[in-house]
Amino acid sequence: MNINDIKTAVDAGKTMHWVNTGYVVRKDCLGQYLIVYLPNGNAIGLTNRAGTQLNGAEGEFFIAECDAPVRGITATISQKEF
Repeated sequence: MNINDIKTAVDAGKTMHWVNTGYVVRKDCLGQYLIVYLPNGNAIGLTNRAGTQLNGAEGEFFIAECDAPVRGITATISQKEF
């Protein structure tokens, strides 16, 4: 998935993961797209500062097929290619 695909999915309310279900792409109140590690809340930007390169390989991002609430967060039951 490229940068625009990921942002479009997040804006549409889809649960977007990076590498595994422990990492979720979120849009914050400033409009920044972040990769958040759910167990501790640490985050990095989705892209480099210029917004031209993902902080991860395109093939490592996927949309959750089915969401289930787990301790107030969203976890993935299975994954689906976009």
